[in-house]
Amino acid sequence: MSALHYGLTPKMKPISPRRSAVIAALDVGSSKVVCLIARLRPHAPQQVLTRRSHSIEVIGFGHTVARGMKAGGVVNLAKAEEAIRQAVDAAERMASVEIESVVLSISAGRLGSELFAADIEIAGSAVGDGDIARVLGAGSRHSLRDGRAVLHSLPVGFSIDGVGGIRDPRGMLGSQFGVDMHVATTDIAAARNLMLAVERCHLDVEAMVASPYVGGLAVLADDEADLGSAVVDLGAGTTTMAAFLNGRLVHLEGFALGGHHVTMDIARGLNARIADAERIKTLYGSVLSGGSDERDMITVPPLSEDEREQAQFVSRATLVSIVRPRVEEILEMVRDRLAASSIVAEQRGHVILTGGASQLTGLPDLAARILGRPVRIGRPLGIAGAPDAAKGPAFAVAAGLLVYPQAAHLEHFESRRRRQLMTGTGGYFARVGQWLRESF
Repeated sequence: MSALHYGLTPKMKPISPRRSAVIAALDVGSSKVVCLIARLRPHAPQQVLTRRSHSIEVIGFGHTVARGMKAGGVVNLAKAEEAIRQAVDAAERMASVEIESVVLSISAGRLGSELFAADIEIAGSAVGDGDIARVLGAGSRHSLRDGRAVLHSLPVGFSIDGVGGIRDPRGMLGSQFGVDMHVATTDIAAARNLMLAVERCHLDVEAMVASPYVGGLAVLADDEADLGSAVVDLGAGTTTMAAFLNGRLVHLEGFALGGHHVTMDIARGLNARIADAERIKTLYGSVLSGGSDERDMITVPPLSEDEREQAQFVSRATLVSIVRPRVEEILEMVRDRLAASSIVAEQRGHVILTGGASQLTGLPDLAARILGRPVRIGRPLGIAGAPDAAKGPAFAVAAGLLVYPQAAHLEHFESRRRRQLMTGTGGYFARVGQWLRESF
């Protein structure tokens, strides 16, 4: 975990388009922990989901109730470790394999986006892969900030001698070579503690990725990613969003408000236990009123276990009046954050809702009215072998973690040795320097 001290989260080496691989995905959220193990096999170019170089077949699936988590972050290390162990063990048993590393999602830590520019001299020669690696490395190092961990470093466009908008600069001539990079970050403390919970289960974190980004990789059709779309992951403790344009991630953001807050509103409004409020939300939760809502009654078990206390009955209209204001608040915050981004505000593309809280009845219609854009519910695309329970929007992030290795080549990747040189760890002279600093 030494790299995290310098603001660098683990990044995986891009998967070869000609090789098969077994990938383990771990989604540790506020309400559930999901582990998926899948076999990725190369396949020929397809007309649908053209950016995917591999087919995905799920061979192991495990999930359990999250413990020790709040708003996507670790608040009790021992309980979080126990929940992760249970989910991973169930997936390993189903797949009959033992995993050593996972691709890990994160939704905590105030996800955010920044744009950075970097330039290098190329002495009038043609741009090669080495020059691209150098300028991307310069951009990544320039993006490091105190207290923030870099999750993704994605080139937006290249420039040569001040001429921008270049997508592939290989072979072009010039003397000044530059790059504009989109860098997604999170709070370093949130990333460090989530990694620690996983590593205590004797698992390596192969890559740490932002939840809404991989959710988009799972649910977006090619045209949606090209024309401009926003993916909103409505989780239990957080709401996170990722915007895509020209097939690339261009914006990332999140806030600590989600489906669990709706549950707590129901529990307070109906004077019910939290578990009963969650069940009522799942079975009857809606943001749209109907003509018969005043007559349709819902049974609310008593708060205490006293046999003399009777269950109460409330109308469906009463439940809607509790659920809708909180959902409207969340959607209005999403609208305001999307509008604040100059890149996203100009696009009138679709909004795709994922996450467990996206399953409330009538949510797409309400979201379309508040956001002013077409809205649909996003479910994982192109994932074979997954059980029915894992095919809904609540499992979009976990499925997207299996797609991510095929998109890892889009990001800047520092080799382990270059990271050690960059962070000052692992080398003889670095150790001597550390000894000198500590001793004198």
